[in-house]
Order: sequence, then structure tokens, then C-alpha cells
Amino acid sequence: MAIHSNLISLLFLATTITILTISPRPTSAATRRPQFNVVRFGARPDGRTDSTRAFLTAWTRACGSRVRVIMLVPKGRFLVRNMQFTGPCRNRSIFVRILGTIVAPNNIWTTGNSPHWIEFHRVDGVTISGGVLDGKGAALWACKKAGRSCPNGATTLSISNSQNVVVSRLTSLNSHMFHMVINFCHNVKLQGVRISAPGNSPNTDGIHVQFSTAVTIVSSKIATGDDCVSIGPGTANMLVDKVTCGPGHGISIGSLGKDVNEQGVQNVTVRSTTFVGTTNGFRIKAWGKPSNGFARNILFQHATMYNVQNPIFIDQRYCPNRNCADQVKKKKVTHFCCCVFFVTLNYFVVVITYNFAPYTYHQGSGVRVSDVTYQNIRGTSATQVAVNFDCSNRSPCRGIRLNNVRLTYRNRAAVASCRNAGGTAYGFVQPRSCL
Repeated sequence: MAIHSNLISLLFLATTITILTISPRPTSAATRRPQFNVVRFGARPDGRTDSTRAFLTAWTRACGSRVRVIMLVPKGRFLVRNMQFTGPCRNRSIFVRILGTIVAPNNIWTTGNSPHWIEFHRVDGVTISGGVLDGKGAALWACKKAGRSCPNGATTLSISNSQNVVVSRLTSLNSHMFHMVINFCHNVKLQGVRISAPGNSPNTDGIHVQFSTAVTIVSSKIATGDDCVSIGPGTANMLVDKVTCGPGHGISIGSLGKDVNEQGVQNVTVRSTTFVGTTNGFRIKAWGKPSNGFARNILFQHATMYNVQNPIFIDQRYCPNRNCADQVKKKKVTHFCCCVFFVTLNYFVVVITYNFAPYTYHQGSGVRVSDVTYQNIRGTSATQVAVNFDCSNRSPCRGIRLNNVRLTYRNRAAVASCRNAGGTAYGFVQPRSCL
């Protein structure tokens, strides 16, 4: 009986081992996806061979698949020219996995005459993950600084007319112009991105968003020569969270009001940010001329400033090149002098006219700025004026709120300046509010 019982136990154990041996191993969803490796289509990871055609072929195959797929860029350096990855695709889940570095050509004219170096256009459900994009922008900056004939330069990564896009753990280096642009999109998330360019590199905005809704930028570090994040016309329902900025020009809404008929910016939250040695912290900038644009329902919250020149700034006289002839008007002043001469019962009237030199006056921005809250902002200002609301007499700022603001200048109290601005301050506010 004992032998029979032991035999049954051995048979059960053997059966269990067999089942475990032949059972398939669990695999991740990404592992099960078909992969289109750019090397299979002729790309060379040597940093010298033009791999543009191979990348576009891999995209065409991935975009044409009916199932979820991976477009793989393996380790190595891949040289490519301007590329546009166009949809709509047959599937709504393409994972572009970049393990290596994609580099632009050394010749600035090769890519610089196009507005975009790498563009995703009319896509839905694309994730771009990892890797490095090296725009090789230094040669173009030097060309512009020397005043030579140069191309305009290209944006490194542009996402346009698209939806449900994720950019994750991607690094962008030394873009010609803007590093990343989100244009006419819905539901785009950028998380864990790293952007790097020298503080004196011209027009190298980190991330620019315009004409888009439901854009989120989280847990990212941006160092560049222009705005770390710029939020342009037509942007709504946007969140910026846990972003470190510096060097750069800060986080800006605008510029707005360059055109008379222009969409506004609304429902924007910027929170848990850090600024290190930047030109500005939180800035709203508008051209000083007529416009029907607006910026409203804006929340700047939980920020730390380290030696920032303009920590809190609304500038409705924005003029980046100090040559804004369209922001002023010339008007002639005419003086009249009437002289009356009596001759017996008749008289003559002589009118003498003097025309003096024309003078100029500022038109004032038409952009309406309202319902802007600054909450829990602390740190140090590099200038004495830490809070500057320079608003328009044509469209004064309304509904500005300061709550728990603590900004100092050289270990002393800083100063606030207000022009055509109305609002309230509550909680501890330093410098003393001028609203």
C-alpha cells in the first residue's frame, strides 16, 4: 500500500514538472509586437552613411501594419536628412523605440532650409521612446552670429495635426531652432524629456506648443538659449508639471498678439517647477499693438527661483529686437494761429498754420490678460524688481492674484511694479503687492 502511494506521488510530480516545462513563458506586449528594425532596411549605425531612406521605409512598413508594431532604431549613430513620418496609419499603436542616436548632417544647408528635421504628421497613437536627437546646430548659430547668409534652420522634432502621442525619455541636443514643436494636436504627453543647448544659442526654444489641446509636459529638464517652454496662440487645457529650466528664458505664455485676429490661450496650469539662472521665471508676453487675443485662467503654482532676472513678469510691450515700428504710430501736431486785421468797418482774417515734426505714441496691446494666479512662489531674484506687471492701457490686466509669494533680492526685500494691473494679494506676499 505504501509502495502504491509513493508511486502515485512520483507520477503526480513528474506530470507537474512536464507541464511546467512545456508551458510558454510570459511575454510582454512590446515583445510580442512585430519589429521593423531600420538596419534591416539598409540603415548604417556609423554616423556617416545617409540612412534617411531606410528610416522612411521602416516607417512605411510599420504604418501599413494592421497590428501593433515597433519601429526600432538600435544602438549606434544614424545620419539622416529631413524626414516626415506621415499618417494616418492602419493601426493606432506604433512604438518608435530609439536605443541609439539620430544625428543631423554637418552641412547646415542640407536640413536648415526646411522648417522641420524630423516630423510626425497626421498620426494617431504613436509613442516615441528613448534615444538622442542631435541637431548639430552650432554651425548655424555661428553663421547667424557672423552675419553671413544662412538658412533659417529646422525644428528638431515636430508633431503636427496628430493626436494621442507620447514622447518619453527622449533627449534633444543642439537644435538649429526650436527643439520640439506641438502644432494642431490633441492629447500629447511629453514625459522625462531632456533638452540641452547653450544659453547663448539663438531661438532654441525647448518645447513650443500652439493651436493644441490637452498637452502635458512632465518630469523634464530643459536647458536652452530661449524659452524652456513657450505656449502660443490656440493652446488650451495644458499642464506643465515638475520641469526644471535653466539656462533659458523661462516658461512663457506667448508671444501673443502679433496678429490682429488671433486665438487666445486658456486653462493652463504650471506647477512644481524650478528655475536656475534664467532670464525670466513665469512670463506672459504680448506685442504692443491691436489684437483680439487673450490669456485667461492661468495658474502658476509651487515654484522655486534661483537667481532669476524676472521671476514674475507680464510684458504687454514685448519687442524682442527693439525695432517694433508696427507697435507705434506717428501723428502730426498742427497749430493754428488766427490774426485779425481791422480796416475801417471791414476786416480780414489770416490763418497761419504751423506743422511741427511728428511724434510717436504707443498703441498698447489689445491682448486681454485675466484670471492669472501666482501661488506658492519662492526664491531669489537677480534684479531688484522681482514682480513686474507691465500691462496695456488699452487692455489692462484684470484678476491677477498673488498668494504666498516670497522673493528676495540680495538677501533683502525685492520690489514689485505695476502698470495698468488690477487684482488681489493674500497670504504672505513679498515683495509688497502693488496691485
